[in-house]
Amino acid sequence: MRVVSGIKPTGNLHLGNYLGAVKQWVAMQEEIQAAGGETMYFIADLHGLTEFIAPAELTANTIEMTATLVAAGIDPERSILFNQTRVPAHSELAWLLNNVARVGWLNRMTQFKDKAGKNREGASVGLYDYPVLMAADVLLYNGTHVPVGEDQKQHLELARDIAAKFNLDYGTELFTQPEPLISAAAPRIMSLRDASAKMSKSNPSEQSVVKLIDSDSVIADKFRKAKTDPDALPDSWEALEGRPEARNLVTIFAALADRTPEDVVAEFAGQGFGQFKPALADLAVAKLGPIRDEMVRLLNDRAAIDAILARGAEKARDLAAPVLADAQRAMGLLA
Repeated sequence: MRVVSGIKPTGNLHLGNYLGAVKQWVAMQEEIQAAGGETMYFIADLHGLTEFIAPAELTANTIEMTATLVAAGIDPERSILFNQTRVPAHSELAWLLNNVARVGWLNRMTQFKDKAGKNREGASVGLYDYPVLMAADVLLYNGTHVPVGEDQKQHLELARDIAAKFNLDYGTELFTQPEPLISAAAPRIMSLRDASAKMSKSNPSEQSVVKLIDSDSVIADKFRKAKTDPDALPDSWEALEGRPEARNLVTIFAALADRTPEDVVAEFAGQGFGQFKPALADLAVAKLGPIRDEMVRLLNDRAAIDAILARGAEKARDLAAPVLADAQRAMGLLA
């Protein structure tokens, strides 16, 4: 079993990113390796180019993302951690797979339609084609499983279709068809000021998002000022239906504490948010503070980050080289 997953290098990672993705990766590192499998995590800097980003910002985001993953618990001695650019085989295999993928398949990708909006003619070719690069990211390592959310399941199906067509067209069994790995534990974290919207760094209100780089006092202040309703917590999770802000805060507490929302509600049943929010603030500071401190330490040691990415890329290149060569050989590019 080999799990392969990537994350785009965005700056100012927040609590939603951590609980929805990074924390899940750390758990997978433990679970998959305990079962004798392997985990590969990469910074998807090539995918970061699909919409314009200033070069210095992309570089800084890649460094920050690496520091965040390591600080959160991804161990570069146990998992292969690297950024795409350091493994040219990602781009090379993507071009080969472009000649296997069909335009009709890409036309059905809903995420391109969502991101391009009404300006499809003005979108980059990379934005249109990046599902093929995603397929290459996984097929290059014969990844057996890929952690996916609902918005990425369609892309994984495309990767499976490309793998099957390549094998059929060229009479080979080179590519494994990856399976989705869906974590039921991954929560959807909403804004602290408007629980109808996801937590996002693009929200104009600083109070709506808890950034991983925030100080202890800022984290505590944001939770204490989080929007809630005047009612006390009920004695069941189902009774929170129709109370989005309350459900969001309970969800965050449960995810940080590695407990179920039902368990959290049972503990605080009958208590108001004047009691619950300080408890949540204390928990968030206890969990996020050490991650922030380690992030800061790593960000002040650029050489250490470069060394981590270099070592990971070397391991990834060793795995990728024979697969790329076999694909080239199958297509007649190598004798």
